[in-house]
Amino acid sequence: MAFAGNWETESQEGYDAFCKLIGIPDDITEKGRDYKLITEITQVGNDFSWTKIYPKGAKITNKFTIDKECDMETIGGKKFKATVHMEGGKLSVDFPNYHHTSEISGGKLIETAKSGSVLFKSTSKKI
Repeated sequence: MAFAGNWETESQEGYDAFCKLIGIPDDITEKGRDYKLITEITQVGNDFSWTKIYPKGAKITNKFTIDKECDMETIGGKKFKATVHMEGGKLSVDFPNYHHTSEISGGKLIETAKSGSVLFKSTSKKI
Protein backbone atom coordinates (compact mmCIF):
# COMPACT_ATOMS: atom_id res chain seq x y z
CA MET A 1 0.00 0.00 0.00
CA ALA A 2 3.06 2.25 -0.10
CA PHE A 3 2.03 3.82 -3.41
CA ALA A 4 -1.45 4.92 -2.26
CA GLY A 5 -2.01 8.65 -1.90
CA ASN A 6 -1.69 11.94 -3.73
CA TRP A 7 1.71 13.01 -4.99
CA GLU A 8 2.99 16.32 -6.42
CA THR A 9 6.02 16.73 -8.69
CA GLU A 10 9.03 18.06 -6.82
CA SER A 11 11.76 17.69 -9.45
CA GLN A 12 12.34 16.37 -12.96
CA GLU A 13 15.40 15.33 -14.95
CA GLY A 14 15.45 14.80 -18.72
CA TYR A 15 11.99 16.36 -19.27
CA ASP A 16 12.63 18.02 -22.66
CA ALA A 17 14.29 14.98 -24.28
CA PHE A 18 11.50 12.73 -23.01
CA CYS A 19 8.73 15.00 -24.31
CA LYS A 20 10.44 15.04 -27.72
CA LEU A 21 10.72 11.22 -27.64
CA ILE A 22 6.99 10.72 -27.04
CA GLY A 23 5.97 13.39 -29.54
CA ILE A 24 4.73 16.19 -27.29
CA PRO A 25 4.69 19.47 -29.30
CA ASP A 26 7.24 22.10 -28.23
CA ASP A 27 4.59 24.60 -27.09
CA ILE A 28 2.97 22.00 -24.80
CA THR A 29 6.40 20.92 -23.51
CA GLU A 30 7.15 24.55 -22.64
CA LYS A 31 3.83 25.01 -20.80
CA GLY A 32 4.28 21.82 -18.79
CA ARG A 33 7.94 22.27 -17.86
CA ASP A 34 7.34 23.81 -14.43
CA TYR A 35 3.87 22.39 -13.84
CA LYS A 36 3.47 20.51 -10.58
CA LEU A 37 1.85 17.35 -11.91
CA ILE A 38 -0.48 15.60 -9.45
CA THR A 39 -0.55 11.81 -9.32
CA GLU A 40 -3.44 10.16 -7.48
CA ILE A 41 -2.92 6.50 -6.65
CA THR A 42 -5.30 4.07 -5.02
CA GLN A 43 -4.12 0.59 -4.22
CA VAL A 44 -6.11 -2.34 -2.86
CA GLY A 45 -3.82 -5.36 -2.75
CA ASN A 46 -2.59 -5.87 -6.32
CA ASP A 47 -5.26 -3.61 -7.87
CA PHE A 48 -4.27 -0.03 -8.74
CA SER A 49 -5.89 3.09 -10.11
CA TRP A 50 -3.21 5.56 -11.26
CA THR A 51 -4.36 9.03 -12.32
CA LYS A 52 -2.11 11.79 -13.69
CA ILE A 53 -3.60 15.30 -13.59
CA TYR A 54 -1.99 17.56 -16.19
CA PRO A 55 -2.26 21.32 -16.86
CA LYS A 56 -5.76 22.63 -17.57
CA GLY A 57 -7.38 19.64 -15.85
CA ALA A 58 -6.43 17.00 -18.43
CA LYS A 59 -6.41 13.56 -16.79
CA ILE A 60 -5.27 10.08 -17.70
CA THR A 61 -6.34 7.18 -15.49
CA ASN A 62 -4.95 3.71 -15.89
CA LYS A 63 -6.35 0.84 -13.84
CA PHE A 64 -4.37 -2.36 -13.55
CA THR A 65 -3.77 -5.51 -11.55
CA ILE A 66 -0.21 -6.69 -11.02
CA ASP A 67 0.78 -9.41 -13.53
CA LYS A 68 -2.51 -9.22 -15.50
CA GLU A 69 -2.78 -7.73 -18.98
CA CYS A 70 -4.87 -4.55 -19.08
CA ASP A 71 -5.82 -1.68 -21.35
CA MET A 72 -3.77 1.47 -20.80
CA GLU A 73 -3.52 4.93 -22.34
CA THR A 74 -0.65 7.37 -22.88
CA ILE A 75 -0.76 11.15 -22.34
CA GLY A 76 -1.07 11.45 -26.11
CA GLY A 77 -4.24 9.33 -26.05
CA LYS A 78 -2.68 6.20 -27.56
CA LYS A 79 -4.33 3.06 -26.22
CA PHE A 80 -2.32 -0.13 -25.78
CA LYS A 81 -2.26 -3.40 -23.85
CA ALA A 82 0.31 -3.90 -21.13
CA THR A 83 1.13 -5.94 -18.06
CA VAL A 84 2.44 -4.21 -14.95
CA HIS A 85 4.89 -6.23 -12.86
CA MET A 86 6.14 -5.72 -9.32
CA GLU A 87 9.59 -6.81 -8.28
CA GLY A 88 11.40 -5.71 -5.16
CA GLY A 89 8.74 -3.07 -4.46
CA LYS A 90 9.12 -1.49 -7.92
CA LEU A 91 6.34 -1.35 -10.49
CA SER A 92 7.44 -1.75 -14.11
CA VAL A 93 5.59 -1.60 -17.42
CA ASP A 94 6.46 -1.23 -21.08
CA PHE A 95 4.75 1.71 -22.79
CA PRO A 96 4.85 1.92 -26.61
CA ASN A 97 8.05 4.04 -26.72
CA TYR A 98 9.70 3.46 -23.35
CA HIS A 99 10.05 1.33 -20.20
CA HIS A 100 8.53 2.89 -17.06
CA THR A 101 9.31 2.08 -13.41
CA SER A 102 7.85 3.49 -10.20
CA GLU A 103 9.02 3.06 -6.65
CA ILE A 104 8.75 4.64 -3.23
CA SER A 105 12.15 5.65 -1.89
CA GLY A 106 12.78 7.89 1.12
CA GLY A 107 9.06 8.69 1.28
CA LYS A 108 9.08 9.97 -2.32
CA LEU A 109 7.46 8.60 -5.49
CA ILE A 110 10.27 8.09 -8.01
CA GLU A 111 9.18 7.47 -11.61
CA THR A 112 11.69 6.68 -14.33
CA ALA A 113 11.08 6.33 -18.06
CA LYS A 114 13.87 5.04 -20.31
CA SER A 115 14.19 4.58 -24.04
CA GLY A 116 17.64 4.11 -25.51
CA SER A 117 19.79 6.95 -24.17
CA VAL A 118 16.77 9.06 -23.11
CA LEU A 119 16.11 8.95 -19.37
CA PHE A 120 13.36 10.89 -17.62
CA LYS A 121 13.17 10.89 -13.83
CA SER A 122 10.39 12.50 -11.82
CA THR A 123 10.42 12.78 -8.04
CA SER A 124 7.15 13.57 -6.24
CA LYS A 125 6.31 14.34 -2.63
CA LYS A 126 3.18 13.13 -0.85
CA ILE A 127 0.55 15.82 -0.36
